[in-house]
Amino acid sequence: MRPLLTIVAVIVLLLIVGVATGFINLSGRGGDMPEVKVEGGALPKVDADVGDVDVGTKNETIQVPTIDVDTAKTDAGEDKDK
Repeated sequence: MRPLLTIVAVIVLLLIVGVATGFINLSGRGGDMPEVKVEGGALPKVDADVGDVDVGTKNETIQVPTIDVDTAKTDAGEDKDK
C-alpha cells in the first residue's frame, strides 16, 4: 500500500511541476453547443375505451345484530374450580 501511495504522490508532484514550468499546457478554448433542428412529426394517436362510473348516494336501512354479554363477578382470592 505504501509503495502505491508513493508512486501516486510522485506522479502528482511531476504534474504540478510540469504545469508550473509550462511544460504541460492545459489551456483550451470554449466550445459551442450543437445545433439541432426538428421538423415535422406528429403525436401518437391513442384510443382508450374506459368504463362509466356512476357515483351517487341513497338511503338504506341496515339491520344490526344485537349481542348480549353476561359477566360474572368473582373475587380475586376465590378459586374457580369449586
